[in-house]
Amino acid sequence: MIDVHPLVIFVAAIFTSNMIFSNFLGMCSFIAVSKEVETAIGLGIAVTFVLTFTTVLNYLIYWNILQPFGLEYMMFIIFILTIAAFVQLVEMLLERYVENLYYALGIFLPLITVNCAILGVSLFMVYRSYNFLQTVGYSIGSGIGWMLAITAMAGVRSRLNLKAMPEGLVGAPITLIITGIMALAFIGFSGMVQIQ
Repeated sequence: MIDVHPLVIFVAAIFTSNMIFSNFLGMCSFIAVSKEVETAIGLGIAVTFVLTFTTVLNYLIYWNILQPFGLEYMMFIIFILTIAAFVQLVEMLLERYVENLYYALGIFLPLITVNCAILGVSLFMVYRSYNFLQTVGYSIGSGIGWMLAITAMAGVRSRLNLKAMPEGLVGAPITLIITGIMALAFIGFSGMVQIQ
């Protein structure tokens, strides 16, 4: 078990170990939904919510059920089932109470289930042997970091003048170039704190 304060892990998960900019996890929805700021914020909140609660649930399942009974090999299946069930719950709640966001997110809402950033946080939590408070800090920080990344990208993309851009760069290519530049900017924070 590593001896790092949960607040340090929280800050590092937002900046120096950002899921998008340092691990490049969750790129599919990051590229597809980062066209409008409102939609990006909505998806970012949904991902943060799902990521936080499923990581905490997966922590409890792993350390209280799988590990004591020697069922660690079931970790991937159980984690994915937990994430899928929780995403279904969020989808039903959004459809019921925030219908505009539900339709704006479209197919990308159920695809949160296969967002590799969410599974990645649960797996990193196990591999790094975080305790409960570290897991909570890491999961919330990772969600906020992912939301910060997609919101920043949406802000940049909404200001791009596509008419002045070469046709071959429109869409995903320019998004990947901007992501690389943003990742370089986030490397500047790496002197503050790193979590491995």
